Amino acid sequence: THIEAVEETAEVWRKRLFDISWFMRALNEYIARAANKEDDCTGHFWEGRFKSQALLDESALAACMAYVDLNPVRAKVAKTPETSDHTSIQYRINAARVGKTPKRLMPFVGNSNQAMPQGLPFTLPDYLQLVDITSRYIHPNKRGKVDHSLPIILERLNIEHEQWLTLTTQFETCFKQAAGKVVHLEQYAHNQHQQRVQGRQNARRLLG
Repeated sequence: THIEAVEETAEVWRKRLFDISWFMRALNEYIARAANKEDDCTGHFWEGRFKSQALLDESALAACMAYVDLNPVRAKVAKTPETSDHTSIQYRINAARVGKTPKRLMPFVGNSNQAMPQGLPFTLPDYLQLVDITSRYIHPNKRGKVDHSLPIILERLNIEHEQWLTLTTQFETCFKQAAGKVVHLEQYAHNQHQQRVQGRQNARRLLG
């Protein structure tokens, strides 16, 4: 009967609405179709468009943050971090100038001893110093003005200038699924039931 058909259909949709996997598939398909139409292309939307790595420790976090914040400087569309439009560091600098903390960004909580601190485990001044010095290394017109003292964060993380420069210019190619020190990569591979530890050589060379 029509009533039974309606009840069966309602039950199907009820199960789907409780299924987060089904929801994500539907959402991804909608986004993919819209983006492919806009880009005038076909194929898998996520393939080749986005890459991500799990950040397993403070060293990986600092390197990835600086790598992203310095994208405009590396691309030579900005000379300094504060003039790098659409970056979190510009947003933080502008907020700090008026004595505010950006609500949409995770706060800096200093050198926390907690395993899972409620914020970024650095201080804002230390991070700004780190990015400023790094920008002077990678911007061709500012190389003569480099401060060769090791930034405070790098001293704490025990990362040398040469390794840091590689990390902040080649981060995406240095690591695949995850980024961090060797011991953390090994733990990640174990948790993911992977026999091979990807990125071990680069982790040992760059992060110690």
